[in-house]
Amino acid sequence: MATTSRSTSTHRGHTVTASGVEVVQRRNVPAAVLTYVGVVLICLWGLLPFYWMIVTSFRDVGFTFDTTPWPTHVTLENYATAFSTDRGNHFGRALLNSVLIGAVTTVVGLVVGVFTAYALARLEFKGKFYVLGIILGASMFPGVALVTPLFQLFTNIGWINTYQALIIPNISFILPLTVYTLTAFFTEMPWELEESARMDGCTPGQAFVKVILPLAAPGIFTTAILAFTAAWNEFLLASQLGGDKVQPVTVAIASFAGAQPHQEPYTAVMAAGTIVTVPLIIMVLVFQRRIVSGLTAGGVKS
Repeated sequence: MATTSRSTSTHRGHTVTASGVEVVQRRNVPAAVLTYVGVVLICLWGLLPFYWMIVTSFRDVGFTFDTTPWPTHVTLENYATAFSTDRGNHFGRALLNSVLIGAVTTVVGLVVGVFTAYALARLEFKGKFYVLGIILGASMFPGVALVTPLFQLFTNIGWINTYQALIIPNISFILPLTVYTLTAFFTEMPWELEESARMDGCTPGQAFVKVILPLAAPGIFTTAILAFTAAWNEFLLASQLGGDKVQPVTVAIASFAGAQPHQEPYTAVMAAGTIVTVPLIIMVLVFQRRIVSGLTAGGVKS
């Protein structure tokens, strides 16, 4: 009695039998449902506070504590109140201060971080591993432990309520982030390209500028976004070392004054929080692929 072999092939949930009949495999339905439920719960956990902030920012002051889950008694007056200076609030100027502090911090931190990371990735010297460990260890110091010594130091040299009093500590906080991220990125780069450029007549500086920097652009761009976001959200040192002149937006929102003494302007605070937060969220969503690729660069050894 002759026997017939039943060879099959499987690809992406489809099974093709020897007779050419394609059979779609049944997925594990409970596992798929649990996956989607988990994703939805995580999204709700992360996005609901922002959603409630936006909803409240559009509500009339008289309905601040309305629990309707969508905007009711919609008004744009809260956004006008956030920028108004009638109550002594200076949100507009604080917004410009945050942009200036974040931009300068990011640029200086990136310049120093790029050269440091390049040296750590490209050069071989004793103690390189410990240098990187010390840089990472510095990022673990709690910021509150630095407030008192920095306040005393800046008071002695007359730096309180100046931009440099906020920018320099911020640079020290983002440098470990930039060095760590860019070191992993530089380590995975093909150094043969740099050597080829030098064989073609480029100096070390020209090879770095014309070959290495363009290749490292995705990692530098990702690091710039993360550094700017960290500087933008800094509150602790800014609240202690800054003043009205250089007050960033995080401190300005916390200092919002209401129409009456001891009255908290919740809706105006929510409007200001929306103005500050939504652009960052949009920026991260737009460039999420670059951010993920930059963060995972160097994570897998080839």
